[in-house]
Amino acid sequence: MNIISLGAGVQSSTMALMAAHGEITPIPEAAIFADTGAEPLSVYKHLDALEKLLPFPVYRVTAGNLELDSLVNRVSRKTGQIYTKNLIPFFIDKYTGGKSLMMRKCTADYKVKVLQRKVKELVKPPRGCKEVKVIQWIGISIDEAHRMKPSNLPWIEHRWPLIEAGISREDCIKWMVDKGYPKPPRSACVFCPYHNDREWLRLKNEEPQEFERAVQFEKNFQEAHTHQSGTARLNGIAYLHGSCVPLGQVQFKEHDPKNQLNLFGNECEGMCGV
Repeated sequence: MNIISLGAGVQSSTMALMAAHGEITPIPEAAIFADTGAEPLSVYKHLDALEKLLPFPVYRVTAGNLELDSLVNRVSRKTGQIYTKNLIPFFIDKYTGGKSLMMRKCTADYKVKVLQRKVKELVKPPRGCKEVKVIQWIGISIDEAHRMKPSNLPWIEHRWPLIEAGISREDCIKWMVDKGYPKPPRSACVFCPYHNDREWLRLKNEEPQEFERAVQFEKNFQEAHTHQSGTARLNGIAYLHGSCVPLGQVQFKEHDPKNQLNLFGNECEGMCGV
């Protein structure tokens, strides 16, 4: 089976529609959208419209709401320590001085694993299968080729059709416009710490309600975790921006080469932001 990992952003939307137009073959049997519950409203509206244009089914799957789940304090049965299970890579201004970056499990738990569960449900590979049963299409363009990662399951093989065709993100936008489609929104959690200044500024100017949602989420996370004694892995105050300044107070610098880097290249499996 050929199955599209559909992020409903620029690249994966273009890839899906190119398949619908017969420009990428074969026609996939399905597309899967792994919903974190934290995409901007523009992505969900775009996905609603996109589904109607595709000749194959789009399955929406979820592991829960990342935003809400991240605010829940859990207690370890073994150690009694307080911890948060679903980790987002917040920047930590450490009480002891210096800064650190929290480990990241959000992509694995809310994108990769939930998508693989749905693929397994559709394909039903035999136990211990080592034969490729699924070709999973991932919408990475040539300007992000460093994000290509092999599958961690032997029965799933990753394919990157946009890379094969030598297509960039700008080429995707041009293709969409030339075909009469609206430009897709950028697919990423509204509060992702991997945003660079340019993306934070875009969100603030173009989707101010979503930006304010990120500002409030940062405050909620700090309130839920920072002052809890015994909270594991959080020995300081968590921030969404690398400056460790409250997000609503950051002076974003779109063209400053010293501003926060875009860290999506470190994102496992290349599932986010496409």
